[in-house]
Amino acid sequence: MLTESPTASRKTFDKKSYRPLPKCLTIKKSDIDGLGLFATENIPAKVYLGETHFKIDPLADWLRTPLGGFINHSDAGNAIIKLLENNIRGLTTEKAILEGEEITVSYTLY
Repeated sequence: MLTESPTASRKTFDKKSYRPLPKCLTIKKSDIDGLGLFATENIPAKVYLGETHFKIDPLADWLRTPLGGFINHSDAGNAIIKLLENNIRGLTTEKAILEGEEITVSYTLY
């Protein structure tokens, strides 16, 4: 199970491994648009799921991670993308999410 983490410096995975998504998420067909992120288990509110966007060059656009590439919009999103550091954005659940539920955010211009 994932634990709450307020910053990107607290990784949820062993440093010797790489997972494009946390174990509690999967990608599948979405009724909102194309593919989306879905919970594979119940996820409590206020759980940090990982980094969604990063910037290498301050003059360039944001790059999406695999986690950030499949988040769909909802006016009533159940998660939020926040700026964690000047060059990193991360996804945190705002509400408890049930197994099988799609993870959504309200898109903004950050």
